Amino acid sequence: MKWLFFSEQDIIKDPPFSKLDLISCRNLLIYMDKELQKKLIPLFHYALNPGGFLFLGPSENVGEFTNLFDTLDRRSKLYIKKGGPSSDYFLSIGTFIPPSTKSEARKPSGNVPVEIRPKLRELIEQAMLQYYAPVSVLIDEHGNILYIYGRTGMYLEPASGEVGMNVLSMAREGLRSELTTALHRAVINKAPVFHPRVRVKTNGDFTTINLAVRPVERNHDTTTWLNLFLVTFEEIPESEQIDTEKSIHINAGENACKTDVDVRILKLKKELQAKEESLKASNEELATSNEELKSANEEMQSVNEELQSTNEELETSREELQSVNEELGTVNIELQNRVADLSQANNDMNNLLAGTGIGTIFVDHQLRIIRFTPPATRLINLIPSDIGRPVGHIVSNLLGYNRLVEDIKEVLDSLIPKDIEVKTRENTWYLLGIRPYRTLENTIEGAVITFTDITEMKRVRIKESETMRRLVAVVHDASDAITLQDMKGNILAWNPKAESIYGWSEAEALSMNVSSMIPEDRKTEELSIVKKLSWAEVLEPYRTQRITKDGRIVDIWLTATSLVNETGEVYAIATTEREIKLEGNETKNKKIKRLSGSGRLKTRLISTIG
Repeated sequence: MKWLFFSEQDIIKDPPFSKLDLISCRNLLIYMDKELQKKLIPLFHYALNPGGFLFLGPSENVGEFTNLFDTLDRRSKLYIKKGGPSSDYFLSIGTFIPPSTKSEARKPSGNVPVEIRPKLRELIEQAMLQYYAPVSVLIDEHGNILYIYGRTGMYLEPASGEVGMNVLSMAREGLRSELTTALHRAVINKAPVFHPRVRVKTNGDFTTINLAVRPVERNHDTTTWLNLFLVTFEEIPESEQIDTEKSIHINAGENACKTDVDVRILKLKKELQAKEESLKASNEELATSNEELKSANEEMQSVNEELQSTNEELETSREELQSVNEELGTVNIELQNRVADLSQANNDMNNLLAGTGIGTIFVDHQLRIIRFTPPATRLINLIPSDIGRPVGHIVSNLLGYNRLVEDIKEVLDSLIPKDIEVKTRENTWYLLGIRPYRTLENTIEGAVITFTDITEMKRVRIKESETMRRLVAVVHDASDAITLQDMKGNILAWNPKAESIYGWSEAEALSMNVSSMIPEDRKTEELSIVKKLSWAEVLEPYRTQRITKDGRIVDIWLTATSLVNETGEVYAIATTEREIKLEGNETKNKKIKRLSGSGRLKTRLISTIG
């Protein structure tokens, strides 16, 4: 069964966890100074299992603690725990974790029972250690002292110089050479080494002890990374001490009987034996050092290659960054130019909208106001704070029109523009236009509402309509036949008097061509008259003939006027026709003059209608 625990942890104040397989501490060390980082890295090492992983941020590393961690992935900053040569990290961990206060120590826990039975095994072991265990020192393979048990003043003393805790430099006279040799053999052979009856000079006298150096076996629960050794100083009983002193005195007496040469030879042999052992130990240490230096040299070569590769990568990255920087500079200039153009376009648009005098309102899909021009405030009560509000919530000044929201939705749904004439309370007319708001990508982002002032146009239109009604009444009630035809002769207008003269009704005449009413012998002359009228020439009234519906030929007095559009082009011909009927004593010349005057009057009338 796997368990997952969540807990708050202050890595600066709280005791560390232990037996961890992975520590992920990303982008935290960069906010700490170097002194605090130097305390945290060994703490992470202590908390990890052998072979555990440390995962740091991209801008973090283990710094000078390369002897504690191996690099698995330099780019990802992934490290693996390895062994280290010094015990300083054990000490730093102990000093780094703050001790609990007395109040915390005295605070009883709710889970501890009131009565605690003593652990008999621990009591027995403590008593045996107190009375039977020899003085001991726990050291690493370099002789650094990690723990001291008992009083070691008879065998170790502080060495002169810088303060240190190395058992080899602190050993008293008579103990240093044997301790150095024993420690070296124990490190090489990984086996206990014993030196019996070693005489140590203590306070002007000699003490005989049994020296032992034993490797400390580590179980799976041990999280230390050092090779530890236990050095014991076992003082022999007083009876053996006396026997030893006697044997020394006896040997001294026997040596006195010997010749000086034998004594000198014996002394030289002992010194030679000691030198040989020391030389052997030195050779072994030198070989070990050579292997370590060779390994270190290989590691340095590997590190050098990695550094060279990293340098090349950094050079490439520098060139890429320089290229990116140049591109960013170019993009920045382009963006500045575009911002200037956009600002200019925005100013132009604002001035254009304000200068046109057309009230304009922009709304989005939710009919919320996005922007409006000042003229729109005369029609709808808008203030700057109304931007973002629905247009339906604003009160308008329009009379008889309350379908603005519905019409906007209809335009957004159908995308068909809509124009509506609306009137304000001030009797002002506006053309309300609703158009879909299209972007450059042809997407609909809302609607545009415009208000165009058409008051004058409305007045002119009403006036023209009234004038037209009057003219139509005049034409309808005229005593002369009034017709209108296009340039091809198709009849466009036919008043009641024309019906009475020629016999065709208005419906019949509108489907006829005027050529069917002209006698054959007069068609050439009539054609030339039409050409003159097409050139906008002014013609005097003339006498001609027309054919009626019943086939009669009647004499008429005809006045023709050309109708001209805005571009000066003749688009139709208006005629005033009166049938000629000679009366009793009226002469022909007087009749012509009278009709001529009447024809000019009708000519002005027809021109006004066109």
